[in-house]
Amino acid sequence: MIEGAARGGVRWQAVAGWCVRGACSAAILAPIAFMAACAVKSNPPAQAEVVNTEHVCSSCHGMDGRSVSPTFPNLAGQQAQYLETQLKAFRDHSRADPHAHTYMWGMAARLTDPTIDGVAAFYSAQTPAAGSPGDPAEMAAGQKIFEEGIPSRNVPACKGCHGDKAEGQAVFPRLAGQHRSYLEEQLAAFASQSRANEIMHENSKNLTPAEITQVATYLAAQ
Repeated sequence: MIEGAARGGVRWQAVAGWCVRGACSAAILAPIAFMAACAVKSNPPAQAEVVNTEHVCSSCHGMDGRSVSPTFPNLAGQQAQYLETQLKAFRDHSRADPHAHTYMWGMAARLTDPTIDGVAAFYSAQTPAAGSPGDPAEMAAGQKIFEEGIPSRNVPACKGCHGDKAEGQAVFPRLAGQHRSYLEEQLAAFASQSRANEIMHENSKNLTPAEITQVATYLAAQ
């Protein structure tokens, strides 16, 4: 999900797609400027906040939500309901994995519900990032896990929640075309419970590191 902001008085500046410590507050607050001009047209102040917020998001997540850094996930084409849920979880600190704590708590702290709705609507409407093919053997093994699961170890098929083409649905995120290393990191976080999610913990805890890589490689190629 979204990552890139300021926390505890520490400010960040966008440099070549990365968030770097030590920028003036104007570099964050002024750039909060471009997000879904189409999103909240009936409320100019709310619209301005949405537009501004996207500029800050783009510092790490890329223009229109297509990230160039595997540290930060692609947001383009992501499910709007999932984005809304995650932003609110960052805001109330109920999502507390290391990346959420480091990057997103500060970013989401002052977002209003209308702004969150507008941000989610904007990114969900963008063209998803193209997939990046990986090792054919890993992709084939990952596809098998995604489509069939591993019944002998109580690992369900991922497509049951995330869709036949990993496009996601409602609160279940789009996984297709996501950065492989980001997917690997999140699956490992679910397995270790450093990212709290009971369903995903149960689904990932019996995957080996090699299987996590296989699934991530397949999804990143879609």
